[in-house]
Amino acid sequence: MEYSIVFESILLIGFMIFIGVILAYITPLNDNTKQTYTNIIVNVAMPCIILTSIFKVDINHNILRNIMLVFALSLLINLFGIGLGWILATIFYPDKTFQREIALLSGLGNTGFIGIPLCATLLGPEGALYAAIFDAGVDLVIWTVGVMILKKSTSFSLSSLKTMINIPTIAIVLGLIFAFINYRPPEIFVNLTSQLAALASPLAMFYIGLLIMSISKTQFYSVKSKIVIPTVIKLVGLPFVVFILIVLLNLDGMISKALLIQAMMPVLTLASILFTKYDADDKFGAITTVISTVISLISIPLILFLFTKFNYF
Repeated sequence: MEYSIVFESILLIGFMIFIGVILAYITPLNDNTKQTYTNIIVNVAMPCIILTSIFKVDINHNILRNIMLVFALSLLINLFGIGLGWILATIFYPDKTFQREIALLSGLGNTGFIGIPLCATLLGPEGALYAAIFDAGVDLVIWTVGVMILKKSTSFSLSSLKTMINIPTIAIVLGLIFAFINYRPPEIFVNLTSQLAALASPLAMFYIGLLIMSISKTQFYSVKSKIVIPTVIKLVGLPFVVFILIVLLNLDGMISKALLIQAMMPVLTLASILFTKYDADDKFGAITTVISTVISLISIPLILFLFTKFNYF
């Protein structure tokens, strides 16, 4: 892999976040702005990235087998991160303050907003497809295990199942059905999805830039010691755990690269929204998202450089 492409991609992400910071002075982040950005990214741009990736890849039995493998490994990796975060939070915060939040932030990364566009840039359509499947695994964990942890309940309700039925998930299912029956939509639809897919990365980074400016110094200092565990696990711990897993399983090169990139992602951007919905500390979620995203601008290229240097990427 050309390391210059990695550096350029991360630099572009940094510039787009900076533009989001500037936009915050023009249009401060409020509930309406947050909802608008989230709706466009999740319900328009993300499904189009998924469909575009599927349309550009020749789906065969080998690809389908890889898809199932990536989905299973996504569940395993995310649950491992949550479990590790839960254990460390219990050790360092025996009063169970922020235990739920730390656990979820340690396992769930920004695999949709940053991971899929980054894989599309670095790995091409097939890499973006595997990244989208990995993100589907993240969604499944969020709306099952994540909801149970936030609600402090071990029961699984029908309403939790309904939340997993969203537009990105539908896009994955429809796209795979089209691929399985060897159907290619009209070229105008393919071009439309390709152009709308380009919205994902800029809008997601603008959103993070807006989020940065919505956090006060007082809010940051009140939780700064608690963001260490999820940030270190997400940006350092999980990538190296996934690397060991890849070596042990001797995985395919494209799968390995997609898994590594997704494992390096900062904390879930939608954490604050999720925490608000289930009465957890949404500001802690937002602060951890922002700090881990800023640090990831250094950690992602650094870790990729180390893996590339030793011919593991």
